[in-house]
Amino acid sequence: MTVGTRRRRASTLAGNYVLLLILAAIFVGPFIVLLASSLKPATQDVFSFPPDLIPRPPVADWFVRAWTVIDFPRYLLNSAIYVGVMVPAYLAISALTAYPLARMRFPFRTVIFFLFLSTMFLPGELMLIPRFLVISELGLADTYAGVMLPGLLSAIGIFLLRQTFAGVPQELDDAARIDGCKEWGVFWHVMLPAAKPALAVLAIFGFISVWNSFIWPLVVLKDTSKYPIALGISYLTGVTGTDVRSLAAGTVISLIPVLVFFIIMQRHILEGMKGAVKG
Repeated sequence: MTVGTRRRRASTLAGNYVLLLILAAIFVGPFIVLLASSLKPATQDVFSFPPDLIPRPPVADWFVRAWTVIDFPRYLLNSAIYVGVMVPAYLAISALTAYPLARMRFPFRTVIFFLFLSTMFLPGELMLIPRFLVISELGLADTYAGVMLPGLLSAIGIFLLRQTFAGVPQELDDAARIDGCKEWGVFWHVMLPAAKPALAVLAIFGFISVWNSFIWPLVVLKDTSKYPIALGISYLTGVTGTDVRSLAAGTVISLIPVLVFFIIMQRHILEGMKGAVKG
């Protein structure tokens, strides 16, 4: 390897690292500013430019205030309930819908698949009124079930899993059937393990979507005790007025479960990719 080649490779590597640092600053920067604002004392400006990221001294008063001024634990519990029910149900329904669309032969299969896909192009705001009317007719307005029911089926989940199932070699199906597996056995023992990375991705997206849900709960709920955490934080804004530090502290608390869940599921994604490479 010549000296010129080494220099070009070193320059390329340095450029890549600089680009990654810039992207990291763009994506992580807002969270750092948020965390710094939640730790700053009342005497330190939170709107200074360039941002002052070092609290002098760091204080936890705003976290205590955010936790006590509203029923924060209740809102966290509500979001945990929504996530604990909706994400597993969402994954199960998406998988059970995608499997026949990918591996079974029946009339109008392609038409049904494209009908599911067509719903991806409808703005969510357009569906608010029809969904609310249906939920109201079912008597589920202002209930936990009314918040959860519309989110149990998603075209993007069906699309992703359908493509994943369609990419599984047919030989695996045949081997499982020779071993005595019925249709459910093929789905459970062959398809789901093969779709583990896709399921982990959907779980992350579903968790974030449910945890951050705001518009639909705002429309369907009247009882504030059923609010998820995103609505609870907006309620915190109304209680504390322009108390930016308390709002930032409440937002940081609400982000902790999302970060923990992402770290856990990221490990499953990497394990699934390693297994796919070894296979």
